[in-house]
Amino acid sequence: MQAVVLAGGEGTRLRPLTCTTPKSMVPVLNRPYLERLLRRLTEVDVRDVILTLSYLPEKIQEYFGNGNDFGVSLSYGMETTPLGTAGAVKNVEEQITGTFLVFNGDIFTDLDLRAALDFHCQHGAKATIVLTPVEDPSPFGVVETAPDGRVLRFLEKPQPDQVTTLWINAGTYILEPEVLEYIPKGEHYMFERGLFPRLLEERVPVYSMRSRSYWMDVGNPRNYLKLHRELLLGSVKLDMDGVMLRDNLWVGEGCNIDPSAEIRAPVLIGPGCSVGPRARLLGPLVLGPGCQIGEEASLSGSILWSGVEVRRGASLHGCILGNGVRICQGSSVGEGCVLGDDIIVGDGNRLERGIAIWPGAVLDPNIISFL
Repeated sequence: MQAVVLAGGEGTRLRPLTCTTPKSMVPVLNRPYLERLLRRLTEVDVRDVILTLSYLPEKIQEYFGNGNDFGVSLSYGMETTPLGTAGAVKNVEEQITGTFLVFNGDIFTDLDLRAALDFHCQHGAKATIVLTPVEDPSPFGVVETAPDGRVLRFLEKPQPDQVTTLWINAGTYILEPEVLEYIPKGEHYMFERGLFPRLLEERVPVYSMRSRSYWMDVGNPRNYLKLHRELLLGSVKLDMDGVMLRDNLWVGEGCNIDPSAEIRAPVLIGPGCSVGPRARLLGPLVLGPGCQIGEEASLSGSILWSGVEVRRGASLHGCILGNGVRICQGSSVGEGCVLGDDIIVGDGNRLERGIAIWPGAVLDPNIISFL
């Protein structure tokens, strides 16, 4: 069995985090999202995986190589210009040999893949679309179905008065290779607005499988934070790196935590971190590898990538910090703020109101304060 992972998107909704990191390489509990997906695929014996790449492809290729270290055989399909979701799969058509799975690169789910494959085979489908329920389907694409799961109609981003179902396209598909004949080669073409409606017009059997598995679109900072909070609180079973010192407190190798530091779970501390005297770490909280938390610093509800330094008396609440960020003495970063890689926030600054700062910026001491 093969899988195609759509990993070429620029991740514009996650900027500034994705200015220097491909969307599929954004860490989920300190491992790249794509690594976690590949591990899941091996659990159902999907060992042949094709990654469609466009944005910062070298970072993905350098990390994964041929895939052997991750239990899969990886090949790559490069896009010189964006081809859309279906166009990207058409671009790797020659590498596809049979029934295959397709995954969007910004959806986190614990979908039962075996059940989805069984459904596809039992219904004789040429295309199966996994559906998930949401409270507000207007930002998504709703899928109207018959009682047996056959798809009747697609409606992209419906207005409130157009909503006929709360079941939306969950971004996971099972396809037979012959459906690729309906995708124009070398053109920008989408599954949602192009291929699937055309298959219905041609009376090709398209089915949907409803799933109430965990599902999260992690393509924006708000959902990225929410995902981590829910994972740390146990909404989905996921491997944690490090040793569990007590319930919901995981600490990686080589950490130095001062005995006077206060830590309230759930907290994941990556390898090589240091936590200074009287620092306060209040979960849900993730520290990436090599973070340094200074004396009397206070952190809560945040995600720190690797090599972040939080100096004495600084505070973080409900924010996301990219690799190598330095928060200097007495500064604070508040709810919804997102800082890209290698930013330096000088002493005494106060960042609030969801401010986003692009990589490499240097803020002099005491120049930003929201009243």
